[in-house]
Amino acid sequence: MSDREPSHGGADLMVRGGKVITCDADFRLAEAVAVRDGRIIAVGGGDDVSALADDCTKVIDAGGRAVIPGLIDGHAHMDREGLKDIFPSLSGCRSIDDVLDRIKALAAAAEPGEWIVTMPIGEAPYYLGVPDNLREKRFPTRWELDEAAPDNPVYIRPIWGYWRHVQPLDSIANSAALELAGIGPGMAEPPETIKFETEPRSGELNGIIHEWTFMPVAELSYFTMMPKFDHGHRVAGIKRAMAAYNAYGTTSVYEEHGCAQELIAAYRAVNGAGEATVRASLVYSPAWLAAGEADYATTLEGWAGTIGGVGEGDDWLRVAGIFADFGNSPDNLLRAGASPYTGWAGFNYDSGVPRERMTEFLLAAARADIRVNAIWMSFLEFYEAVDKVVPLNGRRWVIGHLGNATPDQIRSLAEMGIAMSAHPNRHIYKSGHLTREEIGRENEHHIAPYKSVRDSGIHMALSTDNVPVSLFYPIWQTVSRYNMYSKDAIAPDQALSRQDALLAATMEGAYLTCEENIKGSIEAGKLADMAILTDDPLTCPEDAIKDIAAETTIVGGRIVHERNAT
Repeated sequence: MSDREPSHGGADLMVRGGKVITCDADFRLAEAVAVRDGRIIAVGGGDDVSALADDCTKVIDAGGRAVIPGLIDGHAHMDREGLKDIFPSLSGCRSIDDVLDRIKALAAAAEPGEWIVTMPIGEAPYYLGVPDNLREKRFPTRWELDEAAPDNPVYIRPIWGYWRHVQPLDSIANSAALELAGIGPGMAEPPETIKFETEPRSGELNGIIHEWTFMPVAELSYFTMMPKFDHGHRVAGIKRAMAAYNAYGTTSVYEEHGCAQELIAAYRAVNGAGEATVRASLVYSPAWLAAGEADYATTLEGWAGTIGGVGEGDDWLRVAGIFADFGNSPDNLLRAGASPYTGWAGFNYDSGVPRERMTEFLLAAARADIRVNAIWMSFLEFYEAVDKVVPLNGRRWVIGHLGNATPDQIRSLAEMGIAMSAHPNRHIYKSGHLTREEIGRENEHHIAPYKSVRDSGIHMALSTDNVPVSLFYPIWQTVSRYNMYSKDAIAPDQALSRQDALLAATMEGAYLTCEENIKGSIEAGKLADMAILTDDPLTCPEDAIKDIAAETTIVGGRIVHERNAT
């Protein structure tokens, strides 16, 4: 028997001959799916569903492959992926001469005085081991860049620090760029987080800049005249990013970290042109610096009509809820000076609220029915304070990242009905060993405690944070708990089964965006978002989970990706 809606006419699209992992409440397996008008109309046995085909039905033979609901990334920063090709790459450079050759070629094609700005030295997505990846084990200096581009200012950008989670961030400027940025003798004392490197003997600036932070400051506060991402870059970048995410079966994203107006405008342009291939739920990132001493109650009441409740938008693009952060550090105030430009971030740097006013702010949001999204467990005490005045259960407020959590914290989160997103790439794969050293092996089970969170009834989605774009990495990390540095499993007792990890990337992602009734599983009546995979995440070797990609990705009944398409 099939799970079928009343049918009038044939299916537009049919996927059959596969292992359909429905991710529904019973976690059923099926053989075929039929789609009409962008919705699933039947799921079940091959013969039964095939009866809905007619001469106009496009039939896809899955060839025995796994078919899953479209993946939903709970904290994606998807737009960043499409920005990585805006500035020339230095990938593949193995020596300073290699770097200089790239700069020379760019200078030869540039007008005198035109800026030459490149991506960082190293290899995406993590840019690990720099500058040891170069033969000389050092960065090029400003004088070497001067020789390569004598008539142009040159700036080799730093990474966005959350790609690697290792400080410092390093960038290099030649003499012309330093002069235009006002970096030199007589300049004001830089922030504590920035060090302009000098030559040991002469004391001269050598153009190498180190930043002990995860979000670059120098390019937003000193190099403000260099080329930036513009609206056209962001629009084109979102389309490229959507294609990259589709290639791994992702069909929806949630941007819980918040989006500034320039990013929201770019998403609206893509959707307005009918060119979206990933559904996006965006959270608003406020810019409190411009508001001065904000009256949170009045401001949020005024915003309730646009970002309150389910917000504004449709199944393709919706803006709802607000991002919350603590304070505005000196570095963030410097970054915010570039507003409305946000660089890599896509969110406003001055979205922080003073700690002493946090409860006031959150209460104002609760009373205006604006869903709050935070990414630090330190918000829990403030959520608890609000809950005593305005009960939070049922409001689906969010705490993302899920780094460490104790049993008491998990109990409190469950009682308030807080939804969560998990970021295993950071908290397990890249920094789990450091956390284990910090808190001791006796408390290791507090690190990314996914099993305890799931067992408590908390809804927890998986996320990539754009490092890398494939949600199969977080699925693998959640199952294996593998750490890239210690080469062992971090808190292995907190591993999820493959089934639960897949649910965290599908149905739990739909819950995070308040859309579990229309997506997240392959069921009749839901949006026809699904992917045919290169391997079966339930049965393939564990280490192979991370390498899974999509053979075919379907969004709203439309094929948006074909792996072997010519």
